[in-house]
Amino acid sequence: MMRKPTKIFAAFTIVFSSFAFAQLSPAEQSAKDRGIMLFNQLKYAEPELRIAADAGDQDAQFYLAEEIRQQKQRMTAESQKWYEASASQGNYYAMFKLATTASDLCSVGNQCPQGSKKPADWLGLLIKTAEPHALKGDGEAMAVLYNATADLQWLEKAAATGYAPSQWLLANRYAEGKGTFLLPWKRKDAEEKLLKDASEGGFPKAMMEYVAILFQKNDLEGVRHWLEVAANTGYQDAVATYGAYIAHTPNKVEYPLDLIKGYALTSLLKELDGGGNIQVYVDEMLPEIAEKMTAAQIEEAKKYAAEWKSTHPPLSFFPEKLGF
Repeated sequence: MMRKPTKIFAAFTIVFSSFAFAQLSPAEQSAKDRGIMLFNQLKYAEPELRIAADAGDQDAQFYLAEEIRQQKQRMTAESQKWYEASASQGNYYAMFKLATTASDLCSVGNQCPQGSKKPADWLGLLIKTAEPHALKGDGEAMAVLYNATADLQWLEKAAATGYAPSQWLLANRYAEGKGTFLLPWKRKDAEEKLLKDASEGGFPKAMMEYVAILFQKNDLEGVRHWLEVAANTGYQDAVATYGAYIAHTPNKVEYPLDLIKGYALTSLLKELDGGGNIQVYVDEMLPEIAEKMTAAQIEEAKKYAAEWKSTHPPLSFFPEKLGF
């Protein structure tokens, strides 16, 4: 005999079915892509995200909710509306935000808006939605369950699937003392292996932490390799560091001197003005590199910067979807 769905799950199914097949027009897709790019650059993205969110796209709805909440520094009625629209389509991250309003600033003074469900109900729905996927080996679903339950085993399972963000996070949790290791040095070995695996899986934050380990080991060849790979992802920290090192400002890892490329990459960071206080760094570093260059080299660097931008992912701070 088939079990009847719970009221919460039945309501979820009804709303999910009304949006599940929302198709974006080319213009709406372009607005979504640009909105997420701007969001990841810590820049104002609301107008672009709103276009795709209004069209029913769950990712755009989540990012729009994040944008509004971060602008107001707390959950508002509008941000909650968009989280719920996204969560009703099965978005793990939106469900998580709705389930954890107790940690939001809106909880101070009991100012959180009234939602369609209580946080505990959203948490239950999140677990119910993610668990079947996790049991089928979905690393991302396992990672969400870790954040929902604080059960380290879910994070370890997620890392074991090869899900790079979880490998990076687990390395950091081990560094914080989580997990059990009979031999102390095994913890460090596990951290390094996880960061290496996450780097090979393409996660730039792991690459930069792995670079730090290799630097301590004086493995400069490894440092040079992973720093360049990380910069190629568009991760702003890697682009800034790589640009400085290849311009020998300073010369820490023995890259061949390349002032044109170093100037070009550093100049690209101007695009992040308005997010992450990166402009202060650019204003200090770019003149220092330019002092070593001719006018012709600077012009060549500008051309190189344009070429790099056209052939690489957009610059990004890679903010965590389950962060503030």
